[in-house]
Amino acid sequence: MTSEVVIDVQEKDIATALLEDKRLVEYQNEPRSATFSVGNVYIAKVKKLMPGLNACFVDVGYERDAFLHYLDLGSQFNSYAKYLKQVQSDRKKLYPFAKASHLPDLPKDGSVQSTLTLGQEVLVQIVKEPISTKGPRLTAELSFAGRFLVLIPFGDKVSVSSKIKNGEERARLKQLVRSIKPKNCGVIVRTVAEGKRVAELDGEMKVLTKRWQDAIVKVQKTQQRPQLVYEEAVRAIALLRDIFNPSFENIYINDEEAFRQVKDYVSLIAPNKSGIVKRYTGKVPIFDNFNITKQIKSSFGKTINYKHGAYLIIEHTEALHVVDVNSGNRTRNENGQEANALEVNLGAADELARQLRLRDMGGIIVVDFIDMHLAEDRQMLYERMCKNMQSDRARHNILPLSKFGLMQITRQRVRPVMDVNVDETCPTCNGTGKIKSSILFTDLLERKIDKLVNKIGIKRFTLHVHPYVAAYINQGVFSLKRKWQIKYGLGVNVIPSQKLAFLQYEFYNSKKQFIDMKEEIETK
Repeated sequence: MTSEVVIDVQEKDIATALLEDKRLVEYQNEPRSATFSVGNVYIAKVKKLMPGLNACFVDVGYERDAFLHYLDLGSQFNSYAKYLKQVQSDRKKLYPFAKASHLPDLPKDGSVQSTLTLGQEVLVQIVKEPISTKGPRLTAELSFAGRFLVLIPFGDKVSVSSKIKNGEERARLKQLVRSIKPKNCGVIVRTVAEGKRVAELDGEMKVLTKRWQDAIVKVQKTQQRPQLVYEEAVRAIALLRDIFNPSFENIYINDEEAFRQVKDYVSLIAPNKSGIVKRYTGKVPIFDNFNITKQIKSSFGKTINYKHGAYLIIEHTEALHVVDVNSGNRTRNENGQEANALEVNLGAADELARQLRLRDMGGIIVVDFIDMHLAEDRQMLYERMCKNMQSDRARHNILPLSKFGLMQITRQRVRPVMDVNVDETCPTCNGTGKIKSSILFTDLLERKIDKLVNKIGIKRFTLHVHPYVAAYINQGVFSLKRKWQIKYGLGVNVIPSQKLAFLQYEFYNSKKQFIDMKEEIETK
């Protein structure tokens, strides 16, 4: 299996797509202004104590206060609190972390009101992004994740991933990490560290230590509260950190700055693979070029078609996700209804495992498979689902089919489900059902071009239109595009874009910045 990552950097958002054998399996899209990402560390104040929940609400700057439970304070909270006071007592000279003292562990059966006070400053990290009506979920037990190691300030243990089975390798890694870890820190050794040399681990340890030190310096220097003191890497790099493996063939990026960031990161974690990071400079939108736009439009929405006419219905609710499996109009299996049900259900298990990763669906997922009477068929379906989910990085649990034919799945939820709206509203009538004659659409475009060139003074730009419209504009030796170029200059360029509806258009200047050419009559 080969893997490719395609990163589309736009003015307002960044989209990342992971392809396995050219098939879209993970997709993330976030605004460039997005904050409150998992892993961010804040110095914030306790806003409200909730003794009944044994928890508190903390102001981290979000519209809803973040939730911090007593058990998420961590066993070393007292040590953090003391060190925080020592750091903030002197704004000029930083109190060395190596001299920080370990205080007794926080009791597990303690109460939040005896540990925290209103207005108290705490160092917290986001473990779950705001979802629906809920604010972020926090922990006071900080961790800084790298490719091979996870650094835990005030920890005292060196733990090795349970997926590393070789006893000698586990002992080697423990001994090696103990020799290079800084004082007052614990470390978790990740699975991908297996077989790595001391130089690689030591290099990453220094990077993680510096992140912690930089966060503390920011706490010391700034007085504004709440204050972001450590920001998790951009989502594209965070994704690479977790999924990068030797099977990666290419990483394509259409933005120079993001290209440099990703190339620097890959050079750090895998110097021999830095050549796979490539700058995309094509005129066609990057997702269209790699057939990702079409896959996104066919993979999201309420109804998902898969093999031979069968389809899934996916509904999202506040408490859970419901999936219904339908055989549709597929031809019946010659071996009877039971064989037909098994075939449809196995195909649904394959597609559902992909959908869970693609949409990042979390919480409780209930799947209504087609009823099967044979116990061995139900067991085969359960085993198929378990096998498909092995490649899923999120923690999950799968239960066998109940007597009602329902399968229950729980999957770790740390951010809102990725739900892309694939329905297209008519951009010309905005849903009213009445539009101007479509044959006059190119006349409208020419008026926009004339205004851009002769009134606004923008000589070089690209016009993005639906592929069918682009084909019409570009057709023939003496095409409409060529006429425009003769009349308005060679700076006029027409690009087909699969994300646009039929009579939708977008103008971009030479710096790829969007130009709003909509008129009031078009938006009514």
